[in-house]
Amino acid sequence: MDNPSGPGTENKTLPQAGNPPVVSSSTSPPAVAPPQSKPPVASGAIKKPKQDKPPEHDLGIWRISRRNFFSLAGWAAFFVFLATSTIGTLRMMFPRILYEPPSAFKAGFPQDYIVGEVSEKYKDDYRVWIIRDSEGFYALSAICTHLGCTPRWLEAENKFKCPCHGSGFRRSGINFEGPAPRPLERLRIALADDGQILIDRNIKFLFENGDWVKPEAFLKYS
Repeated sequence: MDNPSGPGTENKTLPQAGNPPVVSSSTSPPAVAPPQSKPPVASGAIKKPKQDKPPEHDLGIWRISRRNFFSLAGWAAFFVFLATSTIGTLRMMFPRILYEPPSAFKAGFPQDYIVGEVSEKYKDDYRVWIIRDSEGFYALSAICTHLGCTPRWLEAENKFKCPCHGSGFRRSGINFEGPAPRPLERLRIALADDGQILIDRNIKFLFENGDWVKPEAFLKYS
């Protein structure tokens, strides 16, 4: 049966059964938004400073950074420790030896001394005075009995005077002023085989014990 057509009637093509509708190829693609441009930077805006590397100090051929500094400090500490340990070990292997003069020594011949003389020849090395009187010789320890200072012989005042605390001793060694609690000590004195005066500082004679009358506390010589 023919489809009637008439004026005002549009010719339309109907899709056949079972076929999907065809989309017209004239459809335009979706619009893409244009890229946004960055806002202009104001001329007075502050720019963020760039982060620089840690500062380096130029010392000739050395360029020292913070990392290098701590590395060098660590090595320096190590070498200081090593040197200290080495010195300590050497001191243990080679201990310091203090010179100590011998306790016994020869002090020359009797005729070398003048009657009435207080000889200070051996005071500095041995801390001993050698005194000659009309009957012979005796040796006094040049150590103050107060606190161990070395008294001085004052020829004009005929006495020994300690510069530390003012103790005074007569020519014989008897204390008479100041804080010294007792007289000076006398030392063993004798004649050696070769005729020289021999003094032994290890053998002492104390006045308060009555030792000054012992034979070795006084050398008779005329």
